[in-house]
Amino acid sequence: MADSPASAPRLLAPAQVAELLAIEVDEVIALVMSGRLRGAQVGTPPRWRVAEDSIADYLAEQTEEARRMALWQQADSASFPEVWGIQRPTH
Repeated sequence: MADSPASAPRLLAPAQVAELLAIEVDEVIALVMSGRLRGAQVGTPPRWRVAEDSIADYLAEQTEEARRMALWQQADSASFPEVWGIQRPTH
């Protein structure tokens, strides 16, 4: 018996991915080419397709990056006199 279709990765057209991520199709292709989304050119003529499960991985990566940036900005705006070499008055 052949592999069931449920075990095969679902492939989406770049336009579908662009709509899901609210970005341009060119940006989707750039994400595939940079390895941030998994995809390949399939068929004749070759057309880009993106693995649907890679979208969740990409979004998780984006969420983590946003979290880290927010923490960095929070830390950057905090005042740490000890770090900057400013002595606190002692009483």
